[in-house]
Amino acid sequence: MLASSRRVAKGPGRRRQSAKQAQFFRLLARGWTAAAARREVGISRSTSRNWRNGFKVYRDGEVIGFVPPVDPLTASPISSRFLSQHERIEIADLHRAGKSVRAIAAELGRSPSTVSRELRRNGRRDGQYRPFEAHHKAAMRRRRPRAPRWTTTPTLEAFLREHLRQRWSPQQISRELGHRFPNDRQMHLCPESIYQAIYRPGSPLTRPPITRHPARSPLRTGRDHRRAHRRLEQRQHRFTAPGLSIHERPFPPEDRSHVGAWEGDLIVGPGHRSAIGTLVERHTRFVKLIHLPGQDSRALRDALIDDLAGLPAQLRTSITWDQGTEMSRHRDITAALGTKIYFADAHSPWQRGSNENTNGLLRQYFPKGTDLSRHTPADLRAVADELNARPRAVLGHQPPAALFATLLASANHPPLR
Repeated sequence: MLASSRRVAKGPGRRRQSAKQAQFFRLLARGWTAAAARREVGISRSTSRNWRNGFKVYRDGEVIGFVPPVDPLTASPISSRFLSQHERIEIADLHRAGKSVRAIAAELGRSPSTVSRELRRNGRRDGQYRPFEAHHKAAMRRRRPRAPRWTTTPTLEAFLREHLRQRWSPQQISRELGHRFPNDRQMHLCPESIYQAIYRPGSPLTRPPITRHPARSPLRTGRDHRRAHRRLEQRQHRFTAPGLSIHERPFPPEDRSHVGAWEGDLIVGPGHRSAIGTLVERHTRFVKLIHLPGQDSRALRDALIDDLAGLPAQLRTSITWDQGTEMSRHRDITAALGTKIYFADAHSPWQRGSNENTNGLLRQYFPKGTDLSRHTPADLRAVADELNARPRAVLGHQPPAALFATLLASANHPPLR
């Protein structure tokens, strides 16, 4: 017989078969097809069919057990305090060999009561112990499926729909539920429960389209499934003109007590042909969006000067930027505004954490791959107003707009001494 020419593509590294099986059923639960799931985890067609339909287990030509189909709800790893399938196989071997309960427990490193309870609860009435059957019994007892609370509480579902429509994050919604309904536990949800509601296959929780872009996930990322965190794309050191380093700034990145210190960057359209300038005030997290007719240094210089000139001097003391060439005319900005420009280290986005986080939020309104030049200054003001009106946990559940307005009033009317 000729060998099959089909080869199963393997993922990075070799994983235990049980880990592949759990990942396989997690993908099925998220709506993947069986073919796509088996290619993703690197298994053959027959293996995926056996896992889905169940298969017999042989030893020395004798059927010693039957592995039932694994339920996606029970495929996730459980606490190590519960017996695993491998431990149940070892219990079966030692029990068949006539070992006592204490001897089996010593072999496994478990309490004798754990082994005794396992044989009594999951063994057969005739005294035989089938490990795969026992593991299935334990898994079925462990399952306690119930409908998510938001699906059985219309008021809670309406609250989620409304605030996701306003593009609040799950963390913000969870905190608002606690503030709005402090004594009603039925109206409380943790952020993880809201994420699970969004990622649930066929979930009705969606958001409306933004500026003629089709509706996707209610999350700012637009994804309908979870994805592991990835390292940010590293930038080359492109800034060559002499400038002030962030280490010359009179306060470290974690100190946010200084008002009037801004962090800035650009969000860029396809082919670097369009861009929007972003500024975040570090103390209040107040956001300003800058309309740019071009992406060159001259356009950014003029736009920054026009935008910040209306602020009091104490509310525009410094700007921290990355090392992009668009800020090569930083000396002109300092001469016009008296604002010092500091440059963060290369490959160190955490030194401008507020701006990096804000740029991620803005991608919900300005998705990657879209032309940013079609957005007018009025469009940018509307987006900034919406962001500044959201309550922030780091600000004691207050909106940035209110805090910045207080600073502006104090700067315009300083207290009498």
